[in-house]
Amino acid sequence: MKTKALIIDDEAPARGRLRKMLDQEPEVAVIGECSNGPDAITSIRAKRPDVIFLDVQMPEVNGFDVLRALPPETVPAVIFVTAHDKHAVEAFEVHALDYLLKPFTQARLQQALRRAQEQARASGKQPLEQLRALLDSIQPAPTYLDRIAVKNGSQTVFVKVHEVDYLESAANYVVVRTRTGSHILRETLSNLEARLSPQLFLRISRSIIANLERVKSLQLNAQGESVLVLEDGRQLVVTRTLREVHHRLQFGRPT
Repeated sequence: MKTKALIIDDEAPARGRLRKMLDQEPEVAVIGECSNGPDAITSIRAKRPDVIFLDVQMPEVNGFDVLRALPPETVPAVIFVTAHDKHAVEAFEVHALDYLLKPFTQARLQQALRRAQEQARASGKQPLEQLRALLDSIQPAPTYLDRIAVKNGSQTVFVKVHEVDYLESAANYVVVRTRTGSHILRETLSNLEARLSPQLFLRISRSIIANLERVKSLQLNAQGESVLVLEDGRQLVVTRTLREVHHRLQFGRPT
């Protein structure tokens, strides 16, 4: 079975060059490319690659932010791709994580692939402790939104994130649901998710992010579906791993 690889880099020429190099590896199948962090988060969750080639320097949501936003069970083997960043390279080496320093050769790519494949065979995924230690050392945790700015005609309404019940995807818009009403935001759910605190919010399905502080219970509905019941009685269908949902409702933080 071929190793499924996902390329994540904001520069099109870099993605194209890496794809050509990977196409020369018979045991590798490139299953997609992402040009930014939010798309990468969505693709990793949906496509479940065996290994990702993750560019470190990307605008707004960089490679480290992508890893912070992923639930632990969805993190594949990671091969970091970086330019001449001495600090980053030293951090990768200290934590025994593989990286490719641009520009890299076919031989160096093959070496990184072999390490990723060995890790996958040995444990099924890259040791999360190493990734967590890297994220703690390489840069401070990102700053998350305290308020969501929503344009309403000639004015902008600022909705405090703690007042949000849940957020619902509607094509290229997000509906921000609160106890007092709803607000329409011209934004994708994935882009907004990357800027929300993972301790407060959890994506429970493809189209809904719930505020954990608004959840009263987790139960089955009449159709046998798992649902979160909010304090006001509204029900939200859960399609992600229930173990993760249970953990987040108890401890309020990713495992």
